[in-house]
Amino acid sequence: MQYKRPKKPINGILLLDKPLGFSSNQALQKVKWLLQAAKAGHTGTLDPLATGLLPLCFGEATKFAHYLTDADKTYIATLKLGATTTTGDAEGEVVISRPVHVTQQQFAHACA
Repeated sequence: MQYKRPKKPINGILLLDKPLGFSSNQALQKVKWLLQAAKAGHTGTLDPLATGLLPLCFGEATKFAHYLTDADKTYIATLKLGATTTTGDAEGEVVISRPVHVTQQQFAHACA
């Protein structure tokens, strides 16, 4: 018979710097297991290929998660233009690489 660890009634919000390669739920489940927390949730999904701040809510704080989910967010991205990979993302092997000449004005216009 397998022994289950008792869960702790932890309440609060933890700001996790989610590492590359983990889904938001995988990161949440790992922290929940480490803290032996009884109840936990996250406030939104970050792609497994993304890193960044992921607020994790525990216990009574899960009732306030929707306030964080609905809040404005800011994203910072690093782009590599001119590369084609086998998978269409940063995980694949680069199969074509071409120089790209884009001005700051052209970039700003494309992002607007």
